[in-house]
Amino acid sequence: MDVEEFRVRGKEMVDYICAYLATMKSKRVTPNLDPGFLQKLLPSEAPQEPEEWDDIMEDVDTKIMPGVTHWQHPHFHAYFPSGNSFPSILGDMLSDAIGCIGFSWAASPSCTELETIVMNWFGKAIDLPSDFISSNPGSKGGGVIQGSASECVLVSMLSARNEAIKHLKSKNPDIEDSAFLPKLVAYCSKESHSCVEKTAMILLVKLRILEPDENCSLRGKTLLKAMQEDEEQGLLPFFVSTTLGSTACCAFDNLKEIGPICKSKPCVWLHVDGAYAGNAFICPELKPLMAGIEYADSFNTNPNKWLLVNFDCSCLWVRDKIKLTSALVVDPLYLQHSKANESIDYRHWGIPLSRRFRSLKLWFVMRKYGLSGLQQYIRNHIRLAKYFESLVLKDKRFEVVNDVKLGLVCFRLVGPDSINQTLLATINASGKLHMIPSMVKGKYIIRFCVVSEFANETHIEYAWKIISNFATRLIGTLPKPISPDTVVRPPLTRSKSRIFSFTRSVSRDMYQRSMSKSSLFDGATPILIPSDEECDTPPNNEDVLNAIISNGYHQNEEEVINKLADLKVVESSNKPNEIKNKIKA
Repeated sequence: MDVEEFRVRGKEMVDYICAYLATMKSKRVTPNLDPGFLQKLLPSEAPQEPEEWDDIMEDVDTKIMPGVTHWQHPHFHAYFPSGNSFPSILGDMLSDAIGCIGFSWAASPSCTELETIVMNWFGKAIDLPSDFISSNPGSKGGGVIQGSASECVLVSMLSARNEAIKHLKSKNPDIEDSAFLPKLVAYCSKESHSCVEKTAMILLVKLRILEPDENCSLRGKTLLKAMQEDEEQGLLPFFVSTTLGSTACCAFDNLKEIGPICKSKPCVWLHVDGAYAGNAFICPELKPLMAGIEYADSFNTNPNKWLLVNFDCSCLWVRDKIKLTSALVVDPLYLQHSKANESIDYRHWGIPLSRRFRSLKLWFVMRKYGLSGLQQYIRNHIRLAKYFESLVLKDKRFEVVNDVKLGLVCFRLVGPDSINQTLLATINASGKLHMIPSMVKGKYIIRFCVVSEFANETHIEYAWKIISNFATRLIGTLPKPISPDTVVRPPLTRSKSRIFSFTRSVSRDMYQRSMSKSSLFDGATPILIPSDEECDTPPNNEDVLNAIISNGYHQNEEEVINKLADLKVVESSNKPNEIKNKIKA
């Protein structure tokens, strides 16, 4: 392809992208396909001779696009937002055209310096402590763009491990570094992202996963107790990973309690993961959610989640860049240059040597929208989430299980987990909406996240109508009055039910073993359920009644009867003796 053909094809591609985004709402949110579908459509070997561009685009239309999940669809409400905007797309286009590998200042001065500038812009907008802003007088810190929050956590824990080994080695200089690893222990909440667990595995250190409080927040006294227990065993606490806006339910750890505890220890690094919520701190009214950030040694947030920047763009700030780079510096002769002492070489700030010109798209977005436009976007998502919450709360069949502070609402039908698995599976299978589950406070819940840049009340009302209608159909299959021997099955095969409810069926023995150890959530790993509770055999009405009572609807007999009537399990005028007896019990 020469420049003239590229000029034509490039314009065609822009038109194709515009048409795709404009017509997306008429498509299913998710494809209705089975694994391996594409292997049957494409050749098993690469073509020996060049092919025509029109033929390639024909295959895109007929073979690739039918298998795409439309993350920018107005009815996609899974995970967190996947940042996307026209300025960001243009930034990536230009970055790809420049094609530089910005591992050092000498490799591409603008690539390095623009990254430093936009990280300072963003850090100031969030109102991070002055130590994190490299342009502030006396600052030893700074920011860097990584590929993902997982990379941010990895390099932060690696830096903390390096500092801890230095501390131990100062007292035992003759011992090899690796001998100290069994002594090191890191901490996080059960609500932390699974990347913390993976990082600890990579770095060969112990990780203690701690129980959060009733609001899914890690508290200071829980951390202090765990640290004291470990110190009594001769271990050294060295790293604490906290979360502002957890994946499961957007919970916030208590930094004001945790921070002083970390600072009281000889070498504990406090990392704050705000991958989703951190972007919201550009709004002044939301800054109280980051109270205690002054204690942090590092902080990350992902503009590619909630700031309209396309993946990949994860921003990490550190209080002391020397502690970061001393753990990562590898400086062979062929990478050295004469300006090294006067500039930043970002190859020392992360795992990869090669680095793309990612700051361009962040710069484009911040300039084209301005902080006011980005604040308006975030506030709109929060307003719509609160609107969705209000619709859920008006329907007595449902409950909201998280404190809705940002753009995520966690809700469920009042009843056993299996009925919620069935509800989510049937909704997702329809292709009309897409949501994912999580486990919050020991319950299987459904996550509804406002995702689209252009989301409005109409999209929220449509989503609630779909959810409500599917719930009515599902609950309507439950017999009246209560019949403990009758169950309702969704119109899906067992494998489809597991796929669309994001569950994995295991034996009861394996399930019990999995419950005996803590595992962190990432939004992608299926939730384990025992094989005798699969969602294609939802609960009988006795289970529904038990769940209603255990969920707090037990103040009086009338309240339970009314709840059962809402669920269409029993007529409000029919009050069987077994219900009365169960309430009394």
